[in-house]
Amino acid sequence: MKKTLIASAVAAATFSGAALADAHMPTVYGNIQYALAYSDVKGGESGLEHFDNGTTIGLSHEHEIAPGVTGFYKLELERIGADDKAGSNGVAGLDEAYIGAQGDFGKVWVGSDDSTYERAAVLIGNFHEVGSNIFTLGDTGEGDLIQYETPSFGGLTVGAAVQVNGENDAKGGTDKSFPYQLAATYSVDALTVAFAMDSNDGGQSDNNENTYGLTGTFNAGNLSIIGEYQTRKDVADIYGIMGVYGLGANQFALSYQVQDNEAGDELDTVILQALHNVSDHMYVYAEGYLLGGDDGSFGVADESEASVAAVGAVYYF
Repeated sequence: MKKTLIASAVAAATFSGAALADAHMPTVYGNIQYALAYSDVKGGESGLEHFDNGTTIGLSHEHEIAPGVTGFYKLELERIGADDKAGSNGVAGLDEAYIGAQGDFGKVWVGSDDSTYERAAVLIGNFHEVGSNIFTLGDTGEGDLIQYETPSFGGLTVGAAVQVNGENDAKGGTDKSFPYQLAATYSVDALTVAFAMDSNDGGQSDNNENTYGLTGTFNAGNLSIIGEYQTRKDVADIYGIMGVYGLGANQFALSYQVQDNEAGDELDTVILQALHNVSDHMYVYAEGYLLGGDDGSFGVADESEASVAAVGAVYYF
């Protein structure tokens, strides 16, 4: 599932009039996402699935604390199970929840949100609707974060984050840890380059080697080219490239990713997307995934191929 950042932006514009009318009223936004996917593993099982692909509902608000300083919050809930009333327990999960302040000093916020590393270094994995099987080599996570981002200095923006895991936290056991992330993004004309790292000190795996990520985006009119590289010693390397072309209300994308694991096995994924914006609040799409790897990668001992064909629709407000 792709992070639906567009939905938040549209919601802010849609409800701006109401917000101006009453500064105490929060912005309400959300989306409903349905997808239908057919998956096939060569030599193995195949099947059709209709599912909720990330339906969310959220609240956000901001206000002036002092001249030039704005306070804000966001609360976004997910895993609603909008495809099947009988199997849904209503809102079953938290996606984002944070508070913060921003001004000439930059932006600082606390809570659960996309991490500094993910925003800078995981562009291809976050792009697709149904979702690539190759995503990130960082494992700090998106909760218990304190994050800071500078204003732009001639196109350069720097970000930092620390995750606070105390001895008494449910996930911390008897140890405390403070995994941190750093990122720098520089934009000039049509080119944007970002470098990020994740210390991976949160104890979620036996390997706490740093993860490093490098991305580059070049925009040439309606065409965008994105390159991505991630590496983590004794774990894996990820390489990826993606092209996105916009034509009126339509968007076409083609990506190729490789994950070379230190254990010796390799995965590769080709994804083709065609997306059509039906209106300012609704879009439909089709995606095709060709998945490859070493024998056994998809659960069949002597085979190494799988495919997914998906169509879906999103209504956001």
